[in-house]
Amino acid sequence: MSGSAKERLDKFLFFSRAIKSRTLAQKLIETGVVRVNGERTTATDHKVGSGDVLTMTIHERIVVWKIVSPGTRRGPATEAATLYQDLSPPPLPREERSAFDMAIGKRDAGAGRPTKKERRETDGLRDDRDD
Repeated sequence: MSGSAKERLDKFLFFSRAIKSRTLAQKLIETGVVRVNGERTTATDHKVGSGDVLTMTIHERIVVWKIVSPGTRRGPATEAATLYQDLSPPPLPREERSAFDMAIGKRDAGAGRPTKKERRETDGLRDDRDD
């Protein structure tokens, strides 16, 4: 394709392997998560081409891509990586994650569901009443 060629946004996300399928790409775009050159778009047929900057949130991570080439097919991952330049900020260190993430109790892998006794003990820790 020539340098001035444009491609549908959902097709580009599919070709670049950002999203597994065009249907999922369309749903992601329609939720308003994707921005093209800083402007939110909900149109799956929005045309993007070389030089456009995409900002989106995928798997709770901010992704910023500058489009190098719109692509013509969904090829292997090595080919897909040549379609964009990754400008994403590094992920947050574990210490800077949200308080909500830290508030969720973690269980050891394979521990299964808590027993009734363990649940009562946990509820007792959360209970503000004076019994």
